[in-house]
Amino acid sequence: MSPNPLIKFIGKPSFEFTRSDIIKYIEHNNVEMVNFRYVAGDGRLKVLNFIINSKKHLETILTKGERVDGSSLFPYVETGSSDLYVVPRFNTAFVNPFSQEPTIDFLCSYFNKDGYPLENSPENVLRKAHKVLFENTGHTFEAMGELEYYVISDKSSLFTNADQKGYHESFPFNKKEAFRIDAMKTIAKAGGYIKYGHSEVGNFIFNDKVYEQNEIEFLPVTLEDAADQLVIAKWILRALAYKYGVNITFAPKITLGKAGSGLHIHTQFKKNGKSVMLNNGKLSDTAKKIIAGYLYLTPSLTAFGNTNPTSYFRLIPNQEAPTKICWGHRNRSALVRIPLAWLDNAINMMKLANPKEVAFTSGDDNKDYQTIEYRCSDGSADVYLLLAGLAVAARYGLEMEDALEYAEKTYVEKNIFKDENLAKQLPTLPTSCWESAEMLEKQKDIYLKCNVFTENLIQGTINKLKSYGDKNLIKDNEEAIIELINKYFYCG
Repeated sequence: MSPNPLIKFIGKPSFEFTRSDIIKYIEHNNVEMVNFRYVAGDGRLKVLNFIINSKKHLETILTKGERVDGSSLFPYVETGSSDLYVVPRFNTAFVNPFSQEPTIDFLCSYFNKDGYPLENSPENVLRKAHKVLFENTGHTFEAMGELEYYVISDKSSLFTNADQKGYHESFPFNKKEAFRIDAMKTIAKAGGYIKYGHSEVGNFIFNDKVYEQNEIEFLPVTLEDAADQLVIAKWILRALAYKYGVNITFAPKITLGKAGSGLHIHTQFKKNGKSVMLNNGKLSDTAKKIIAGYLYLTPSLTAFGNTNPTSYFRLIPNQEAPTKICWGHRNRSALVRIPLAWLDNAINMMKLANPKEVAFTSGDDNKDYQTIEYRCSDGSADVYLLLAGLAVAARYGLEMEDALEYAEKTYVEKNIFKDENLAKQLPTLPTSCWESAEMLEKQKDIYLKCNVFTENLIQGTINKLKSYGDKNLIKDNEEAIIELINKYFYCG
């Protein structure tokens, strides 16, 4: 039932795709072009276009890849030795939904002059982080993103919605439901595993434009695949918006006093193929240790998940975005939330909703539904480095001697924004890129351990964050805030 035409034609899951499979599809379907896509230092996909001249030409580019100028893609690649290779990963192949000619696109990996993976490339850092996590702890890491974005279009006088009341609204009160559904179908055909889509809280009218916030949530996949499907989804959403003649942004904040857009990451862990999230129906000690790692490293994780000054206009008290380092069950004021999971009540709920339904056994392992939601990051994130950082944090938590004690003292049951005494007791997130950089400097040894991150990548990130000069940014300077919001409107 896969919507992906490559999977339908080849007859096996994408992680089993081979070069021969791709060539067979291209020949049978008269594909004329191939695109190589790769994430650069700004977190966005770049592209190299090929016209297929012959089968030999196709075989060559699929095998050897192509050269690119690394110094124009990454700030840490020297101009004097800038050549890099980009080589396609066959499991990422998808049919380009926008090209006029039949075209296959790939995501690529970077390789250095000696043919080894580029140490600092975000995709390679993520792969290393997951590998070290598995080697040191035996755990595999699955993740899924909640991709929030605003669609901005011309104002309509019909079926207007109340300001900031857009949550799960349907057409015609949500004007861009058809756009969201089109995007979901397109992403699914390109290999994305989508859970659902819906409208979000943000909804307002400004300068004769209607701003509607939406969200597409994915299903759990391996850590590397989770990053790949997010960057492809963002590219598809932008390209589709251009086709529709509307504007779209993933920016964490696009105006004052309105809901910002986050990039919440749901995470789950397995050992020997089985979930370790629950023990006798309750959150396991393993999960609590991972949470402790997330919380302990969050001040520096913001360096990868909250990467420009507008990120910190979203992280303010009395809204759903976190400001304090804590966790709780179903608690949307906390940095880490343990969402509801279908334990043993799924079948009972189905029977109550459908009294005539015959009892049956679902066969599901309900533990697989329990996740840990990380709620700090936003649309400015470098997705690969953010997920790599979460893998490092999970490993750190599993190895912390006092992880369970740390988790216990940072657990909250209340809305922290309504309990001043509680809020004062909890550590606070960075309030600027400058503070984020300082925290990365303090905690960098954890990222450097096992050669997951590298010194010049960490230092380059610190330098970039400090270059914004937002250490003393006045948060109520409306003119300065609007200027920054406009500057980073297309971030991520």
